[in-house]
Amino acid sequence: MRRGSGIEDLLRLHAPQVLGALVRRYGHFDLAEDSVQEALLAAAQQWAESGLPDNPRGWLIKVASRRLTEALRSEEARRRREETVAALTPRDAFTVPAPGESRAPSDDDTLTLLFLCCHPALTPAAQIALTLRAVGGLTTAEIARAHLVPEATMAQRISRAKQKIKGVAFRQPGPEDRDQRLAAVLQVLYLIFNEGYTATSGRDLHRADLAGEAIRLTRAVRRLLPSDGTVTGLLALMLLTDARSAARTGPHGELVPLDEQDRGLWEAKAIAEGTALVEEALSEGPAGAYQLQAAIAALHDEAARAQDTDWPQILALYDLLVRRAPEPMAELGRAVAVAMVHGPEAGLAEVAELEDRLAGHHRLDAVRAHLLEKAGDAEGARTAYQLAARRTLSVPETRYLQMRAARLLPPK
Repeated sequence: MRRGSGIEDLLRLHAPQVLGALVRRYGHFDLAEDSVQEALLAAAQQWAESGLPDNPRGWLIKVASRRLTEALRSEEARRRREETVAALTPRDAFTVPAPGESRAPSDDDTLTLLFLCCHPALTPAAQIALTLRAVGGLTTAEIARAHLVPEATMAQRISRAKQKIKGVAFRQPGPEDRDQRLAAVLQVLYLIFNEGYTATSGRDLHRADLAGEAIRLTRAVRRLLPSDGTVTGLLALMLLTDARSAARTGPHGELVPLDEQDRGLWEAKAIAEGTALVEEALSEGPAGAYQLQAAIAALHDEAARAQDTDWPQILALYDLLVRRAPEPMAELGRAVAVAMVHGPEAGLAEVAELEDRLAGHHRLDAVRAHLLEKAGDAEGARTAYQLAARRTLSVPETRYLQMRAARLLPPK
């Protein structure tokens, strides 16, 4: 579905609010979500031709409610359902406000929907797909393209997810499990961002729409929880990382490693905002994984040249990170920092410790190749680059790794 950027932004802003309104009134998350998608499609077509209505949110609620009512209507249940709805609904709750008198946005609905889409009964893949559809306002086709799977496959994934949470009450979880559910919400947003920033497969290294959607949704969560250091840290991490996007690929789509990027292409505004958010996040309580990763990203972004990078401070942050949140990829990043501070041999020793947990992962082979090259082992580095190239599904990464291997061929 092609939309003008202004209309697209408006639809994605209102999508969770409209869905929340329908689910609170009617229940039936699956049918309500389908009805909202139909209303979004209708709006994209009609608004592009005839202009925006005076009250876009009210227009969407009215159209989606009509579609949902039609879906729910049956000869036997219609009267009982309408009586129940009338009894449970405040008289003015769904009256479309007059132009200029739109009710304050139901921002709480965004967080409630995120909690619902990240229900523990769902797999991470289902959580991501449902979040992008219900909260992000993306169509099934758009989500399928982002994940490089057939639309029918994605439609089945979303349908199964909606069936699993059918009947779950539309409300935020209680205090006893809110923190756990919030952690799942943030993890889903982080996974969406990572897939957008560095696609795990396909011809493109960076999927700007997916990364941008993760940032937009994380901003929405932060508006609702402005004093939560974990949320602030995640937003900072996304901004500081995404700020380098323009410099990550060359003119032909080839990958450009961090130490070779033109830092003049980095987005200064995003770096400034992200750096300020890091400082705020670190002041809001004990630093968790997102805050520490954001602080590491800030140190990279603040270096005017690659050789100006404060590697000792980055290593100190990695030391803290792997103690507080042991995770193989974080330890792999620490291995690089160890090599930059203490030499490539020290880094290779750290990489060797990760063999079991990251066996077969192309990033382990790529880091090993890089450190072997720095240590002067051209043959070992070439073999590791070739192995990493075979193991990645990303076309730009494959080309980059093959190019690094070819540079190490012995002269004829």
